[in-house]
Amino acid sequence: MKIKQVFAMGSGWMQGIAGAVLAPTLMVTLSLLSAPVAAQIRIGELNSYKAQPAFLEPYKKGWELALEEINASGGVLGQKIEVISRDDNANPGDAVRVVEELMSRERTVAVFGTYLSNIGLAVSDFAKQRKVLFLAAEPLTDKITWQNGNRYTFRLRPSTYMQASMLVPEAVKLKKKRWAIVYPNYEYGQSAAATFKELMKKAQPDVEFVAEQAPALGRIDAGAVAQALLDARPDAIFNATFGTDLARFVREGQTRGLFKDRAVVSLLSGEPEYLDPLRDEAPEGWLVTGYPWYSIKSPEHDKFLTAYQRRWKEYPRLGSVVGYVSMMSLAEGIRKAGSTDTEKLVEAMRGLQVGSPFGRFTYRAIDQQATMGAYVGTTAVNLGRGVMKDFRYIDGATVMPSDAEVRKLRPADAMQ
Repeated sequence: MKIKQVFAMGSGWMQGIAGAVLAPTLMVTLSLLSAPVAAQIRIGELNSYKAQPAFLEPYKKGWELALEEINASGGVLGQKIEVISRDDNANPGDAVRVVEELMSRERTVAVFGTYLSNIGLAVSDFAKQRKVLFLAAEPLTDKITWQNGNRYTFRLRPSTYMQASMLVPEAVKLKKKRWAIVYPNYEYGQSAAATFKELMKKAQPDVEFVAEQAPALGRIDAGAVAQALLDARPDAIFNATFGTDLARFVREGQTRGLFKDRAVVSLLSGEPEYLDPLRDEAPEGWLVTGYPWYSIKSPEHDKFLTAYQRRWKEYPRLGSVVGYVSMMSLAEGIRKAGSTDTEKLVEAMRGLQVGSPFGRFTYRAIDQQATMGAYVGTTAVNLGRGVMKDFRYIDGATVMPSDAEVRKLRPADAMQ
């Protein structure tokens, strides 16, 4: 036998042995590749969890509860939903990098979240550039859906314009001429102050704004602010501070007698996230927007309250509602679109109706702003804690400017 033939036989023998060994492994590998894999729709979420835990810990529990309910009922389009959540470090640059990662690495079909208005605006602009659907859950600045609005951004919570519009009619009834204003010096606070002044001037032409304090967010010198407002001797005060800034302002203001015989109108101060920490130091008689979860009686809210308390063994905050409804909104949008394609999602979200603990609401097609409303009432102290009393729910659809005004505010390309 020739050497070439020996090698040929050897080669065939080796190939046979290899085939015998490798074939089962190959078959297993192929069977694994062809085995059905549980399909999932991946949605991205980002927020300032470390910087704003009072609001965002309940918010996360809210969307987690909604996610569990959605998946327990079979998911959407026959698929379960998976949420990939990240912290944005309360920094616009970090937030944009997080969204880029969620899109490119995690392959998410949409993103939701953000808390601070300046971060919401940064993510909104990125969503426009990259053509990804973004649901701004918490940011309140009017620019989100108006001046800086775009086709790919929707917003859930009532804007500063909407919440100020809820308060101004009651503020006018106070018949106070000289007003002072205090707000955190960043996008939300600036927007809230400007909107309140604009609406008050329209409703009460003789109003005067005699003092304005704009401390840095989270760094209020409450004693100095309270004293400056006191020195201006206003008839009434409009406040837009929240969180630890609000607590410090309330305590210093009470110590110095700032609120004695003086009306206060305040955004967000009836929300349990900000009212509860004050306990029996909570201000009394302030006109506020908020969430009196302990006194709302409706089938929708009762169902949510029961489910939330059963799951988390605690009562909900407003953040809980925001997180819950954000997740439900995206699920409803995907269901209506019948797809996770971005353009189909955008069209489905425009005019989308969603159920919530506050009742049904709509994402308006004209500006992609939700009509979910808020509660307006006055603060009081009951059994050693701050509460809202004499409250009523105001539908967000009733405090919007006309469609003609919105078209002037919103960029033309955002209307497409």
